[in-house]
Amino acid sequence: MTSPAVGAPLVDWSAAAQIAGRVARPGPLASRDELAELVAGLRTAASDAVPHVLRVTRMAPAVLPSGAAPGAVASEGPTELSQVFVVDRSRWARANTEVMASLTDGVADALTGKDDKPVSATTALVGAAQVGAVLAALSSRVLGQFDPYSAAGGGADSAGNPGRLLLVAPNVLQLERDLDLVPADFRLWVCLHEQTHALQFAAAPWLADHLRARAHDLLVGLSESSRQMADARWREKVATAGRVVVRAVRGEGGVADGLLTADQKAVLEEVSGVMALLEGHADVMMDAVGRRTVPTVRRIRAQFEARRDGQGSSTLDTVLRRFLGMDAKLAQYRDGAAFVRAVEKQVGRDGLNAVWSGPETLPSALEIAEPGAWVRRVHG
Repeated sequence: MTSPAVGAPLVDWSAAAQIAGRVARPGPLASRDELAELVAGLRTAASDAVPHVLRVTRMAPAVLPSGAAPGAVASEGPTELSQVFVVDRSRWARANTEVMASLTDGVADALTGKDDKPVSATTALVGAAQVGAVLAALSSRVLGQFDPYSAAGGGADSAGNPGRLLLVAPNVLQLERDLDLVPADFRLWVCLHEQTHALQFAAAPWLADHLRARAHDLLVGLSESSRQMADARWREKVATAGRVVVRAVRGEGGVADGLLTADQKAVLEEVSGVMALLEGHADVMMDAVGRRTVPTVRRIRAQFEARRDGQGSSTLDTVLRRFLGMDAKLAQYRDGAAFVRAVEKQVGRDGLNAVWSGPETLPSALEIAEPGAWVRRVHG
């Protein structure tokens, strides 16, 4: 019998990293020269994207590089917005255990304080298996990710330290081949999106801690609900789990949605509103650079949207996307982009940038759906 571990986290993150790394599928076959060119091309694209992002967003890091004068960042050319790492699927999955470990730090302690029942080593290992399997499944679907949270990446903070940008090389290569895209254009396009995320957190250094705090509140609530579920009768567990899975596969919400209380749903909606803003803003800006910067941008966008809609996807892939809540992620891009465009139409890009002023100017989920309400609240 495994005894509770004092101060143990909810998940054994070391074990989760090992599982995720081993289970993640390898990428497409490529020669050594192709891989070397791919890595070099992604690093170049990540660097080239920075001045375009600074120009088109009309934003700047809140903390300027040492010796830089106010307003100089946007005019002096490339500026480091992130630490760039070109990774394979296995490394991406392992890196995300570090992100999740950072986001869940303190959750186990909060729960322990309620009932003095520390998380057992067995529970932490079960969590590791579940997290590792999910990250391995997701690892073939992510092109890039900006990480402002994990200690391993340094973490974007008020001192101006950039977070890390993970570019998943095999997935970029796979999509270039599947959609017959111009590699240089597509790589820059992907990096424009991710470096926009880097700039969002650099321009609003309070944002990472704000999201971390709200995620902490949500995770504590979800974990408490899970504990209550564990104490329920077997028949109740099966019935609840069955309803949740069926709703997820039908596209009526992710797995967690079926387990949320009213208060937890309110926090989730708040976080979802912010995530829609972040994703939609990056989506609009990556296209706003125009054809002079990315000559085939319209073709890339059209084919990418068709792929998001599931054209060519197998039934299994569609079910998996819904089960993991990935369809909700895709909706965030579109809802957020519609919000950004609507706000810009009313108050311009500089007016839109008021969203980065502080937590009080972030849009709610309702305001994402009704941009005029946000404009009235923030701009009067």
